[in-house]
Order: sequence, then structure tokens, then C-alpha cells
Amino acid sequence: MKLIEKFADDVIASGAYKPLDKIYVMNKIRGFVGDEDVDGNEDQPVVAQLVDLAVKRGKIEDGQTEREILNDQLYDLMTPRPSVVNEEFWEKYQESSETATNWFYKLMTSNDYVKVAAIKKNIVFDRPTKYGNLEITINLSKPEKDPKAIAAAAHDTKKKYPQCALCMENEGYKGRLGQAARSNHRVIRIVVGGHKWGFQYSPYAYFNEHCIFLDSKHEPMQINRQTLINLVEIEEQLPAYFVGSNADLPIVGGSMLAHEHYQGGRHSFPMMKAEIKKPLHFDEYPDVEAGIVNWPMSDIRLTSANTTELINLGSHIIDVWDHYDDESLSLKAFDGDTRHHTVTPIMHRDGKKFVLDLVLRDNNTSDKYPLGIFHPHEKLWHIKKENIGLIEVMGRAILPARLKDELAEVKKFWLGEANNIADSHLPWAKEIAEKMDINADNVDEIMEQELANVFANVLENAGVFKDDEAGNAGWDRFIAQL
Repeated sequence: MKLIEKFADDVIASGAYKPLDKIYVMNKIRGFVGDEDVDGNEDQPVVAQLVDLAVKRGKIEDGQTEREILNDQLYDLMTPRPSVVNEEFWEKYQESSETATNWFYKLMTSNDYVKVAAIKKNIVFDRPTKYGNLEITINLSKPEKDPKAIAAAAHDTKKKYPQCALCMENEGYKGRLGQAARSNHRVIRIVVGGHKWGFQYSPYAYFNEHCIFLDSKHEPMQINRQTLINLVEIEEQLPAYFVGSNADLPIVGGSMLAHEHYQGGRHSFPMMKAEIKKPLHFDEYPDVEAGIVNWPMSDIRLTSANTTELINLGSHIIDVWDHYDDESLSLKAFDGDTRHHTVTPIMHRDGKKFVLDLVLRDNNTSDKYPLGIFHPHEKLWHIKKENIGLIEVMGRAILPARLKDELAEVKKFWLGEANNIADSHLPWAKEIAEKMDINADNVDEIMEQELANVFANVLENAGVFKDDEAGNAGWDRFIAQL
């Protein structure tokens, strides 16, 4: 198998070019890796071998960023132009929305934009808790930042292009130190709230068909009535997907507050399966079923086929919460003009009904809780110290890669083997060892269960109304204001 010719055949087979284009395509590849064709290894991915060839020939430096850029430039040859992708998507949409998304997702996995091989490295499992099964992911898919990029960023004060990783200007962008390669990136144009938005898949997905909806303008995130209108419109267009927004404040929000966007995908999260623990009734909204969800975070669920009533009641709840104080529970809406309350709104479909979960958030800090009163508390930082965003709100933990090796040492400690257990894990490990009979047959099962228990505690920390007498009384006071 000749390497350049084989990839040219793959490009043509993808449909991006026709057989008559073969010489042209091969010359495009030669421009990236050098002219002479060489024998390839059938047991290794063709593009990976071409990248190695380019390094060997001095066409690119042997660095993480340079390799990623060339990888995506080669896969871009297999990817139709954005205009063609959009035409094909909307043509297939006429058959059904799922036909269109199935085609688009297949395209973005086959061209390595969605990093399927990397995602498979993640450690994923679920374990039962009193809130139902919680899902755990130890994230091993995202590569560490390139040291060259970190060094360059420290001295770079220039205005950036693209402005952020979500901007539409990333579509087809070559990439550079500190800015991801996006040559093979494609965005479907949609209309949301009367404005141009984009729909794309996440390259390092945390669940099935993990996608992103993004405003065409680089403007800060905000949660308000328009947010709920937008979520409804997205659900009307793609009813097989859920869609939700990270909160729009630091500590309780996501990592990309500067660009309005939502996340979605084809996955049923633990929170969506949770039952109502206390029904609520609102006389002015007779078509809306409502209730407090049996969930560690503070979630009001609204369900209705009447989207106008759903939006109106949801907006009312957001507005009341935005200004709600309860000193006894450390809930304070404002410090001067600084807002501390918001919600994490999530929507999915149940047949013709729209299901809206509004999770109440508060980002106040204190001397005792400097990272956030309703943030993972210090006792849990050895497992989870990062913000609790949209995906985790719904019951899927995204835990740092460091835990893979650190928890292996914890298991050695439990089994009485030589180990290098971190001091941060030691109190937790000893506490579990004292109450459990741990052996080689059950050590993995115990570790998974204890991680799920920690994650349940993390979510409880983030709940503004705890599941106790004081928290239930707090719920009653807030509901009375509605």
C-alpha cells in the first residue's frame, strides 16, 4: 500500500472529490508531506502515518500543535465545503431531523473532528446512589496544553482571531499555538430567536452526539426569558436532543462565559430520570405540570405542551429567584450591582411535551467557603474542585485525568501493597478502609461506588436548598414568593 495514493483513494471514497480529481488530491497531500510516495503500514491509521512522514521529512516540527494542525488539514480533504455540508444537512432535514443529524454526526466522526479514538480513552461508569444512578467520567481524552502554547500565551497581548474557541470564525481555521486546529470543522447554520446561530459537535464529547449551539455574535452568556424561548425553538427543530445552558455567572457557570452558547445531545441524564418529590401548582398556568425534583441540587421541573405558558412560568421563576434573599441559608441575590443568583436551564422532549428543569444557583463566597458557598467543599477537593457546570448538574461527573493514577495508588493502599498514595486522598481512603472489607475481588467495585458517593456529596454541596429540615423550609419560603 502506497501511503499517499491510499489516502487519496480514501478522500475520493468519502465523496468530497471524484475519481477524476485523484492527481489533484495526491498533489494536495504531497504539498503537506513531501513528493515521494512510500509504503504504509496497514495496521496504523493512514493520516497518522502521513503526519509522521511530514515530521521525518522536516515539513513540520515534531510538536503537538504542528501535528494537530496537519492532521486536521489532511482530514479537511475528506470534508465537503461548509456550503455543501449545510445544503446536504437541510436537504436531509426535509426527510427528518434525525436523518440530518445522523448524517452530520457520521461526517464529523469520519473526518476526525470528533476525536472518537481519544474519547474511548475516558473511564466511564455509573453507580447507584439515593438519587438514582450517577454517571462518572474520568476525562482522559483532551490532550494537555502544548507547553509551547502556554509559554507563548504568557507574552501574547495581541487581539485574538478567532476571539474564542466557540466563534464561527473557527470553521476552517488552520490553528496556531494556543488556538486549536479547525481545518476540518463545520458548522450548520440555524435560526434561533430570530438570529443566526450555529450548530456543531463537540470534538471531545462527554456523551452521545454531544453538540454545541452558538450565537453567531461573540457576546456574553445571559439567562433570561429569551433563553427559554431559544431552548424551545431548538427543541422544536431537533426534538431528539436535549438542550441546556450553563449558568451565566462565575463559580456556578461554565468555562466559556464570554460567548453565548448552549450544549445538547442524544443522552438521557440521571436528573432527567429523577422523580418529582413535591408537586407544585400554579393557578395562572393551568397547562403546566410543576414540581420540586428529588435531586441533590435544587431543581424545579415544568412540563407542558403549551410552550407559551412554559416560557411565562419559567421566566417568572427566574425573575423571582434573581432577587430572592434568605439570610438563614446564606442566599443573597445582590452585593450592590453585583448579581449572585441565576439558574441552569435544561430542556428535553417527552413526546409532544416540553420538559424544562430550572436548577437554582448562587455564587456567593464566604471566609469559610472562599471558592463558593454552593461549590464542592474542601473535604471533596481531592476528587473534585472544579466548577459544577451543566453536564454535572444533570448527574454526570467530569473528573480530572490525574485521578487515574492517583486512585490506582489508593487501591494499592487498600490492598496493603506498596504505594504512593497522595496525602490529599489519605483521610478518605482510611475512612473507607475502616468500614469496608476490601480485597482484590471487590476493590474496583468499591472504588467506583465511593466515587459515585463523593459525586453525590458534590452535588449536595451545590444545592441551595438542602434535603433537610432547614432546606425544606427554605423551599417553602421561596415557593410562597412565586
